Amino acid sequence: MSDDKDAVDAITAQWFAVRPDLETAPMAVFGRIYRIARAMGDAMEQCYGRFGISRGEFDVVATLRRSGDPYTLSPRQLSATLMLTTGGMTGRLDKLEKAGLLVRKPDPHDRRGLQVTITDRGLALIDEAVTAGLEVQRAALTGLTDEEVVVLTGLLRRLLAGV
Repeated sequence: MSDDKDAVDAITAQWFAVRPDLETAPMAVFGRIYRIARAMGDAMEQCYGRFGISRGEFDVVATLRRSGDPYTLSPRQLSATLMLTTGGMTGRLDKLEKAGLLVRKPDPHDRRGLQVTITDRGLALIDEAVTAGLEVQRAALTGLTDEEVVVLTGLLRRLLAGV
């Protein structure tokens, strides 16, 4: 365990100096979560950018990949999984289809519906991109032991369940 102080420690110390009555532990936790999320979001955006896609576009193609063979979902299923509006999803699908990473076809079971399917090119790209992204994430965890990663994962899972 490191005793090094960080920017969040400086902020909580400043609050203690002017408001010693405040319990700043939540600020210390969430300040770090926000900073980690921002830094890792930027790192992932840069990583996926090497493949010509944004994080949001990665999420769409990765969701199709995770769905299993035949790697097909409806736009509504994609929107629900990614918590996106249908308008936001349409824009992403347009760009990804133009790039040849997925195709939209009529749903054979619903004349009004569409199915979105990953292409062979999209499958190859997402497999490379997910591997590269995991390398970036793994590198960010190098300061922790395997046991610490397991503990942190469990703590974050409990925190997430409570919000």
